[in-house]
Order: sequence, then C-alpha cells, then structure tokens
Amino acid sequence: MANRLQYEDSPYLQQHKDNPVDWYPWGDEAFQKAEDEQKAIFISIGYSSCHWCHVMEHDVFEDETIAAFLNEHIVSIKVDREERPDIDKHYQEVHMLLNRRPGGWPTSIFSTPQNKAFYAGTYIPPQSRDQMLGFTELIKIIAEKIAEKDADLFKNADEIEHFLKPEERPTQASKLTEKVAATFVRQAGDNYEPTYGGFSPNTKFPHSSTLNTLLNIALIQDDKKALKMVEHTLSMMQRGGMYDLVEGGFCRYSVDEQWLVPHFEKMTYDNGLLCALYTRAGTLLDNDSFLRTAKEIADFMLEKMSENDLFYSASDADTNGEEGEYFVYDVEEVQSALSKDGFTEQEATSILETLEITTAGNFEGHSIVRLKDSERPEWFERIRTLLKEIRNGRDYPFIDKKVQVSWNAMMIKALYQLTPHDSRYLRSAERSLAALLDSMHIDGHLYHSALINRAPKVDAFLEDYAYLGATLIAAYEQSLDEAHLIQAQQFANTALEKFYDNGRWYFSRGEFVTEADTQDSSYPGAVGVIVDLLLSLGTLVEERYRHFAYKTIEYYSMKMGKTPVYFPYFFDQVLRHIKEDRVIKASESMLKENALTFAQVSYPYTMLQRDDSTADEFLICGIKSCFATTKDPNSIEKQIENSF
Repeated sequence: MANRLQYEDSPYLQQHKDNPVDWYPWGDEAFQKAEDEQKAIFISIGYSSCHWCHVMEHDVFEDETIAAFLNEHIVSIKVDREERPDIDKHYQEVHMLLNRRPGGWPTSIFSTPQNKAFYAGTYIPPQSRDQMLGFTELIKIIAEKIAEKDADLFKNADEIEHFLKPEERPTQASKLTEKVAATFVRQAGDNYEPTYGGFSPNTKFPHSSTLNTLLNIALIQDDKKALKMVEHTLSMMQRGGMYDLVEGGFCRYSVDEQWLVPHFEKMTYDNGLLCALYTRAGTLLDNDSFLRTAKEIADFMLEKMSENDLFYSASDADTNGEEGEYFVYDVEEVQSALSKDGFTEQEATSILETLEITTAGNFEGHSIVRLKDSERPEWFERIRTLLKEIRNGRDYPFIDKKVQVSWNAMMIKALYQLTPHDSRYLRSAERSLAALLDSMHIDGHLYHSALINRAPKVDAFLEDYAYLGATLIAAYEQSLDEAHLIQAQQFANTALEKFYDNGRWYFSRGEFVTEADTQDSSYPGAVGVIVDLLLSLGTLVEERYRHFAYKTIEYYSMKMGKTPVYFPYFFDQVLRHIKEDRVIKASESMLKENALTFAQVSYPYTMLQRDDSTADEFLICGIKSCFATTKDPNSIEKQIENSF
C-alpha cells in the first residue's frame, strides 16, 4: 500500500510513495505525531536524479525490517531539496555544525520529538561497515535514547539549535580594489589542474562562475594566466564524457581528472550556466567550437528538457536501475550501425578509435563517447546521427518535471545571450520567459517551484527574485522591451523588502530564517546574483540601486578580500562595481542591427539601452555621464577602452 507521499506533487516524493516506510511529507501532521507520541524524527532530504539517494532507497528504505522498526519507533519525513531549498539549507548547516564538513545528498537528520536536530549524516548503509555505524544499529540507539529521555541528547539538541540562529553581529568593512583580482587569479591557479583543466586533481565540477570571472579578469587586465585556464578548461570539457557529444548537454560532474566518466544526471542549472559561459567565451574569444557547444546545449534543453516552453529540473543518472545505461555504447552495436551506413571495416576501425569506443570500454565494460583529439572530424555529424539512432531504442532516464523559477531563469538568460548569433533563440527565450511568469507569478505573488502543469505552492526565495530579475535585464537588452525592465525593478524592490537588512541578505524568512549564500556551490550564491541585478538597475533605471549593491559589498567585504575565489560570481560583481558599467545608447533599430558587434565588445561590463532621442548616432556613457558619440558601431570598442 502506498504511503502519504502518493498525494504529493514532487517527483522525488512520488519515487518513495511505495516504500514500506510510512513516510510523511514535511508538515504539521508529522511533527504533531512526534510530539504526541514522544518519538524521534527522521528527516531524509534528496532529489529525484540523485544516484546515492536511489542507492539508499534500495539498501535501506525498501528493507521491510528497517521500515517496520522506523514505523513503530520513529516519525519519518521525506523532503525534496529542490522543492524546499530553505529546509535543505537549514539542515546542511546542521550537518556542517555537527560534522565540521559539508554534507550532501541524501541528507539524513535525526531530531527530538520537538524537531531539534542532534544527528546528521548523508548516505548511511543498512548495516555497520568500515567503522561506519549502520542505519539498523543507529535507529535502535536513537529510539532507545529518546524513549529514555536521555538528558545529554536533549541538551545537545538545545545547544545545536542555539548555534544555528543567525548571529546579529557588526561587521568590519574592508576596502576592495581592482588589485584583489590578482589574488583571485592566484587562488584559482593554486587549485588549477593543468593537464586537463578544472580546479581539482580528480573529481571535477565545471565551476562555471570561476571560469566566467577569470574570463572577465583576462579581458580587463590582459591576464594571460587567467585566459589560459579558461580556454584550456573549456576545450577539455567539451571533448566528451561529462559533455554528451551525442545529444548535447553537460552532466553534473566527472569522477576522474579527464572529464571522462560523469555522474550522468543532467541538471538545468549546470546547462543554463554553461550555455551562457560557452556563449560568452565563444563570442569574446572568437572561438567557433565554444559557440557550437553553447548551441548544442540550448538545443538539447529545448528538445529533451522542456514542455510548454518551461524547463524541467533534471534528468536521472540511472536507467532501469543502472547508472549511465542510456549513454554508453558497445563496440558491436556501433560497428553494426557503421556497416549498415556504408562505412568500410577500415573506416569503422578509425572512427571507433577516434571516439574511444573500445572492446574493453572506459566505463564498466562499456564506452562513453569522447573525442581522442580536440577537433571534430569531418564525418562527426554523420556518426552523431547514427549514435542518436542507437539511443532511440533505449529507455530515456527518468526526468524530474518540476519547474523551478531560479533554474528556468538561468536557462532562459542563456538563450537571450545566444540571440545575437541566432534569432531563433530570442523567440524561444521570449516564449519561455512569458510561460514562466504566467505560471509562477500569480496575482503579484512569485512562487519557487511546481510540477509542470500544476499550481505552485511554495513561495519564492531570494534566489528566485535574483535570477529572474537578472534574466529580465538580459531580456531587455536583447528585445529592448521596457516592460522587462519595469518588471525587473519590481522584483528587485520586493526582494529588498523581503530579504534585505542593511547590507545583509537572507535566503528565506519564513519557516526557516536562513542567510543567503555569498559563496558559490552547485550554482552561484544568491547574494552575488542580487548584486548583479541591483547594479544593472543602477545603470539602466535609477542610481539608488547601486547604493544597495554597495552596502551589500561593504557588509561582506572582509571575507571577500581574503579569499575571493570562494565567491566567484559575487567577486565578479565587486570588480564590476569598481570598474563601473559602460552603456551603449541608441535607437531600437540601431541596437538590434548591431547586436553581434556589441556582444563582441571586450569590456565585460557593457550594457545596451534604448534611447530613441539619439537619432542616427550611438552614445557611449558611464554611470553618471556620457563621453562620446559615433556613427560607426565598430569604433565603440576603442571608445570604451579610451574611457579608462
């Protein structure tokens, strides 16, 4: 019999509806039961495409004996971290406090009947092993201590709750100058892996915001070291493995140094951020292969990961319980396809070698497609079609069809940034932005997420206002529709009202009061993105928004000055504040006719603004005044350069 999760919209909770565990969704019913019956609370947090969440479900939550004990002695709650990032953020802080290291997913929390946490872990095996306490033994100990009203346990829980309350502390400001950019490059260089690129020796994440900030520093300061890290990393990442050469799109991370063996889930936020990064790098560095990758990402997301112009949150790593089954190939099936398509045996052998498809394989006896060299051979597109056809006969991984405002905004912004290269992306971006606002901004109220075609229930968090506002700025610059600018201003005003406190920002102020992230984790922290929005509005609308951006930078400046590499997106906005925006003003027709030329301007903090009073000239401005006019769009690059 299905448990209470059968009534929930979340795909992740639906995955657990048939577990023998008597799961509750987050809510009063579960907490009241724990209080009334004086039982411990077990909170399990994950998401639908999480591989280790699936493993723990199979190992632990499908075990009838474990489930029976949980159901009798403990109240069990399932949480979708994508649906409730405020809950997840709170318990990640609990994990850090208790274990002195970051957590991950699945997150496993045990609390008192009053929901005061005292134990935090991630994946817990069913039985004890390798000096790790097993789930079976752990729940017996916890149930016994709660039943006995163990004084030390309850005291520890009270102390943990006290430490988790946001501190009301004064901060000492630090003066930040452009010189801190050298610190950023040095710190990034200390972590840089020179052979294959990236910022770790083995397991590698894309670190898109670090690369984006390095690109901007390279452009501003002609920093060759920063530029090399960007170009080399982007070139190596797109050769295949973590990047899906067959259908496009990046997986979450690679488990090796070569970007070869990925964790096969594909997330909307990774692909939105990387699409934007490859677009910028391709445009500013005149690299056609980067632009091709950006377009392939966009096309994958539009084809496989969208419905009714909205983007799903993720696709799974597993197919039929096997990680990567959909993505990998065997020599025999590819040889057969090549033969049927008219390739000779010699040609087939060469193709297989180039794509690193071998008998031994490079992943559990199978082969992940990866180019032996950086350049794609002339035959690549033809072979890519054959490889797609092989996949057509397979089951596609599970897709989480949840729509999240912040993640959709990232992908839509990338489509806008691709617009100067292909106008079809503008049409897609405009439709997606309209669909997102229609479905998630209802009667003046912004929501965070909803299963596609369902009504949203969870209120928006700071990241939703920040990312959506930044996307509306990108929408304005490409469409020049001032309605986008007005709406961006409205979202910024609401965010200031809801989450701002004299330079300090909160992620949520509802059930959980949690501070907003300044650091970048899976994607850029909300503080950096809201500063981006405020600076843009300060340039395009009203200078007072720059005041709020400055106060935010001042509040967090001490940490920023010491370790800027921890805050790449935010630090990029600090550099932007120091250097100041440049604005190209002209009529709508002149701006649209020269959109690609302006996208290629190397100064990274250049904005476009419609001004129909400029007649047949371009006006080049700073924050407070304009300093040049020209009729030649190709001279603007030099005019901006001479303004410093």
